[in-house]
Amino acid sequence: MPQKRTIRCAIYTRKSSDEGLDQEFNSLDAQREACEAYIASQKHEGWKLLTQHYDDGGVSGATMERQGLQRLLGDIDAGKVDLVVVYKVDRLTRSLADFAKLIERLDASGSSFVSVTQAFNTSTSMGRLTLNVLLSFAQFEWEVTAERIRDKIAQSKAKGMWMGGNVPLGYDVDGRSLTPHASEAKIVVRLFELYDELDCLRQVEQRASKAGYRTKVRQMKNGRTTGGGPFSRGRIQHILRNPLYVGKVRHKNVVYDGLHDPIIDHDLFERVQAKLDAASRRTAKVRTAKISSPLAGRIFDEQGRRLTPSHTTRGPKRFRYYVSQSLVKKSGEAGDGIRLPAQTVEAAVTSAIQTRITQDRAVLLSSADQTIEEVEKREQALDRLANAAPEKLLAVATRVVVGPAHLGIRLRLPADAWAGCAPVEILEPFTIRRRGVERKIVLGDARPAPDETLQRTLGRALNWRDRILAGERMEALAEDAGVSSRFLRDRLQLAFLSPVIMTAILNGTQPVDLSTNTLVRSDIPLDWSEQERMFGFDRPSLVR
Repeated sequence: MPQKRTIRCAIYTRKSSDEGLDQEFNSLDAQREACEAYIASQKHEGWKLLTQHYDDGGVSGATMERQGLQRLLGDIDAGKVDLVVVYKVDRLTRSLADFAKLIERLDASGSSFVSVTQAFNTSTSMGRLTLNVLLSFAQFEWEVTAERIRDKIAQSKAKGMWMGGNVPLGYDVDGRSLTPHASEAKIVVRLFELYDELDCLRQVEQRASKAGYRTKVRQMKNGRTTGGGPFSRGRIQHILRNPLYVGKVRHKNVVYDGLHDPIIDHDLFERVQAKLDAASRRTAKVRTAKISSPLAGRIFDEQGRRLTPSHTTRGPKRFRYYVSQSLVKKSGEAGDGIRLPAQTVEAAVTSAIQTRITQDRAVLLSSADQTIEEVEKREQALDRLANAAPEKLLAVATRVVVGPAHLGIRLRLPADAWAGCAPVEILEPFTIRRRGVERKIVLGDARPAPDETLQRTLGRALNWRDRILAGERMEALAEDAGVSSRFLRDRLQLAFLSPVIMTAILNGTQPVDLSTNTLVRSDIPLDWSEQERMFGFDRPSLVR
């Protein structure tokens, strides 16, 4: 009779709150005991209990970031676990999306799981349907509970109750309310008075540090102590903005009358808020000035059409551009108009001006009838420009024209040194090198830097090809590289590029619009001559 296969079983337990976990026999122990009994009843099927414990106490099932669960998943991926045993499905997760990921991960490693109190078989479609229904109700229960808690907090705060959290400086907790802490309240009052007097957070921070004021000391449940450090500007501003100190309770964007006594006089609080708002508006104006476009109104395309400053925002970052009117108004033919990164254009103009005043210094200083004093004045003016900040250099450019192959710049040198002289004209060859959505202006005949990402991808593709020819499976290669099989297949086709294309990539002389994304998204033909025509290698020059 053939011997049954040993099934290594790991027990996972979880409890959402840490209440009662300090007891000698707690909920985690009860779950484990039930699971151990179930595994023992299946001994005839070859089930064997692993000694390792995978427990998460006081952690919600709404998140996958659980220490015990992550250790369990790591052992599953390492092939150390064949079966995961839980007391109930919602001990593993309450989220349908997370459960789908867990099932996919278990299937990939050839593992499965069992719920002691809910009998179903996940190997059949009906079993999976039953499991999804159970999880749907578990997630529904969790969401309803969360809604009830949120509603209870909102209703309690509307009545002015303190609903927990970090106790603010100046108060102690008294049930569902707060009572002023005498010594801390004096610090809070003094911070408000200092800002009302100085109107500057930095100076308030300095005064508070000099006076030896310290933040509130808090004792954590694990015995760790936090706080007791000097006040930062951010912490001071948080205190000054908190309506709690005038007897209010804030819930999201609504402020209610609180049950606790105020520390700060209402008039003082309102004066401080008005000054903070005014300071915020001043800061916003400064920031707006910093992101202005210095070439606005002075930059044109080859047809004399003015390029308009524009910007896009991605998260906290703002990206500036100079854009043709046809693109701004969405008029004109497709492809008519240009859109250049503002910082790139400004850097190119600055570089061209610096090169001109450095290399053509003798020409700029020469004149048929000038005195020694005038020559010295011009030398001093050029020295100042050579060492000037980019904003100063851009200020002397009265007109910038972006042509198909040249950057035209007209300079108005300082009037006190070049009075009556004609403007200086600069005509600088340049290339707009496109890399995906990125554009880079390269002045002169400079060659592009090698594409390290493309070179690295080509190297990996060649290595994968050699290993496949040596007999390795593509799935094993993908697992070893930590990528998907599709990812590997898409990049493997780079190993069958023509020698001309490979050499150009390694030397950095490939067309500037040839990138890893271009190759991966293309259906690359096997014929080398077709490849070269497809990716622009039949053009006279590879450097554009």
